[in-house]
Amino acid sequence: MRQILVRRIGGPEVLELYDIAKIPSPANNQALIKNSYAGVNFIDTYFRNGSRPCQLPTCLGMEAAGTVVAINGENKTDLSVGDLVVWKGQGAYAEYSTADINNVVRIPQGISDRDAVGAFLPGMTALSLITEAYPVKNGEAVLVHAAAGNVGQLLCQMLRNIGAFVIGTAGSPQKCAMAKEYGAHECIDYSDNKQWPQAALAVTNGEGFDVVFDSVGVMTWDGSLAVTKRKGKVVSFGHSSGLIPPFDITRLLEKNLSIARVTLTQYITTRDELLHFANMLFEIMLQGKLKVNYHVKEYALHDIRRAHGDLGTRQTSGRVLVKM
Repeated sequence: MRQILVRRIGGPEVLELYDIAKIPSPANNQALIKNSYAGVNFIDTYFRNGSRPCQLPTCLGMEAAGTVVAINGENKTDLSVGDLVVWKGQGAYAEYSTADINNVVRIPQGISDRDAVGAFLPGMTALSLITEAYPVKNGEAVLVHAAAGNVGQLLCQMLRNIGAFVIGTAGSPQKCAMAKEYGAHECIDYSDNKQWPQAALAVTNGEGFDVVFDSVGVMTWDGSLAVTKRKGKVVSFGHSSGLIPPFDITRLLEKNLSIARVTLTQYITTRDELLHFANMLFEIMLQGKLKVNYHVKEYALHDIRRAHGDLGTRQTSGRVLVKM
C-alpha cells in the first residue's frame, strides 16, 4: 500500500512516498476505505509548513472518496461494506485509509466519487458560511475574496441561487473571468490593485456589503473592514496570505461591525451535523444547481509534491484532486 508521510515541517519536499507492506486494520468504530480520489486543500499546506500544529510523522489529507472494505465494531450507521462513500478525517493521501465511522457518508446514486469529494469539504464550508456564520438573504450584497478558489467558486454559485448580489475578488484577470463564470456578478483583480476597496465600494454605489467572506487574511483584512456597510459582518475563514495580526477592537465602533473567525470543523462535530450539511450539499448537486470546476491537471499520488507546490504558488484554478 502506498501513502504519503510527513516526518518534518517544511515545503512540498517533505512529502514522501512510502510503500507500506500492510494495509491498516480499522480500530473499533472505524471503517477501512479503499480510496479512489483524495482532495488537496489549502489547510493541508498549513499542517505541512507548521502554520497549524500536528503530530509527526503524519499522513496528510482531510477527505477522500472510495469504497468501504471493512467495518469494525458496532455499526449504528446506514453504511455497509461495498458502499461508495466520501469521508473526512486525516490520512487521505493513501491508497487505503481508516476513518471514524461517524465521519463517513454514503454517496447518493447520481453523484460520482470524483464529484462527491470534489465538492465535499469546500461545499460544506460554503454552506456553513451562508447558513450559520451569516445567513444570507435574497438581495443582500456579498463580497467573496478568492472567488476563483475551491470554496469561492462554490460559494458564488450558492449565493446566486439565493438571489444575492455577488462580487468577487481574485488574483488575475483569468481568475476573475473564472469567478464570473461560476457565479460572481462582477470580479475585481486585487493582484496589482491596492485600490480594490474603492473599486468594490463603487460597485455598490458606495453603500458597501452586508457581509464579506474572507479566506485571504492579512492582505485583504483592512479592506474587508472598510467595504463592509454599517451593521454588516466580516467572516474570516482562512489566511492564505498570512495570519491577521492583533488589532484594536474599537475599530469596529465606527460602523457597528461584527466579525467572526469560523472553521467548518466546529460546525460538523457530530454525525447529525455532518449529515445535515452533506445531504444539503448532495441535494443541490442532484438538482443541477452546483458545478465543480477541476484544475486542468489531475495528480497521481506520486505527484503530491507538485500538487502542493502548484497550490501554494497559486498555479491552480479549480479543485485539486489526487487520483489513486
